[in-house]
Amino acid sequence: MSNPGQPEIKQGDKGTAVLRAQRALRRTPDLSVDVDGDFGPDTEAGVKRFQESAGLTVDGIVGNETWEALPNGGPMPLLKSGAKEDVVRDLQGVLAAGADSGDWPSPGEADGEFGADTEKSVKGFQKWGEVDADGIVGDKTWAVPLRAANSTLETAVGLDWAED
Repeated sequence: MSNPGQPEIKQGDKGTAVLRAQRALRRTPDLSVDVDGDFGPDTEAGVKRFQESAGLTVDGIVGNETWEALPNGGPMPLLKSGAKEDVVRDLQGVLAAGADSGDWPSPGEADGEFGADTEKSVKGFQKWGEVDADGIVGDKTWAVPLRAANSTLETAVGLDWAED
């Protein structure tokens, strides 16, 4: 099971379980669902769309069957200046590949070290993606849609970095 031990959640709920469900829904891919930790009408509509497509009871509630059918909703790593990880190298590769068409600066060589050039590239990407340009790659930055159909920064970097 890709989402073990998760509680039943429904419209009106807030918190980490809601964030997990929203990330999972975006990975189905349903890019209309915001990752904000608030189970509002848009999240409920996304749950219903997913339930219908998966042949589940369509009730808008994320219970055991829906959790089982959803992809892993674990967070991608939080990346910021000073990070030295393989996922940083993959992030740098995606940012460099899109820099020309995306109108943000290239991070330079994909060396796995989150330095000043990577931070500048991330800030440019965040401005382009219309999220807070703080230079930190968290949920909102990972969820920025790319020009490729049904692709986000996290899917381009690789969901194998999602944590349980």
